[in-house]
Amino acid sequence: MAVSDRSKIIYLLILIVFLAGLGIFWLDYINLINISKYTKDFQGEPSLVVDASGDEPSLVEKEEFEKEKDKILERIEELDKREALIAEREKELESEKDKLSQVRSGLELEKKKLEDEKNKNSGYRKNVQVLANKMANMPPEESVKIMVNWDEPLIIDVLRQMDTDSAAAGRMSITAYLITLFPKEKASRIMYLMTQL
Repeated sequence: MAVSDRSKIIYLLILIVFLAGLGIFWLDYINLINISKYTKDFQGEPSLVVDASGDEPSLVEKEEFEKEKDKILERIEELDKREALIAEREKELESEKDKLSQVRSGLELEKKKLEDEKNKNSGYRKNVQVLANKMANMPPEESVKIMVNWDEPLIIDVLRQMDTDSAAAGRMSITAYLITLFPKEKASRIMYLMTQL
């Protein structure tokens, strides 16, 4: 089917317009002409300053940035306060730890003293038992001659131990008789102390 002359002309015109447009865009691309200068009348309203995006931040962005900055500064201040409180609490804990350490040391010393005292008393009690046994097996006069030179607390402890040993053995104690053999003043003193201690 043959194409009419009229159709050929239309196709040629379309091709010319297309090639002309392509040429214009190519010249604009290589910066020989500036199409935007001729087409700005056909563009819409320019964007507002607050919405403009580019190298300079908009007013809204600046305001948001300032708000974020204030929040960060508040957060830093809050963290600094917390850090100061934690440091203060750590100092208090160290002080408490030192106090507890001192108390523990004091308790250790007291414990050692008590153990020493216990050992001492244990040795003393053994000595009292040995002396009570010896005094009970000696003639009363000989026993009193020895005991009269002792300290009064030791005399009383030995006499009481003799009473305990006699009761355990089921026999009469001779402590009352031994007291009568002491010098009168010493005997009175021993009798008095035995009722008090």
